[in-house]
Amino acid sequence: MSSAWRSPDAFVFPTRDGTRMSHDAVTARLALHTAAATAACPTLTGKTVTAHVLRHTAAMRLLTAGIDSTVIALWLGHESIETTQVYLHANIKTKEDALARTRPTGASPGRYTVTDDTLLAFLDGL
Repeated sequence: MSSAWRSPDAFVFPTRDGTRMSHDAVTARLALHTAAATAACPTLTGKTVTAHVLRHTAAMRLLTAGIDSTVIALWLGHESIETTQVYLHANIKTKEDALARTRPTGASPGRYTVTDDTLLAFLDGL
């Protein structure tokens, strides 16, 4: 086996001889493993699983774990932090955590709840 996999420029999905796997081959391999995973976990039925989805999910999990977006950009191989922003759409948990870090000391966390129907009645009237 070639030592290409040890180099910093190694491919994520190399072939047996250490060369780059084609896009079609990656897609076929992913479909094969998605089918096996769906058999074991029926909740995956109907889900779209692509290399992009896996990449985005990995980036979101790193972000949720508190990893800095510049580190995520490096991990994804992006030259610019702006490129990484495509993958880092903040989910509601991330937003709530950010708000919790900015609330005044002693303030209790929570979501807005309607205490009267005035606003809802106004909006319904529009």
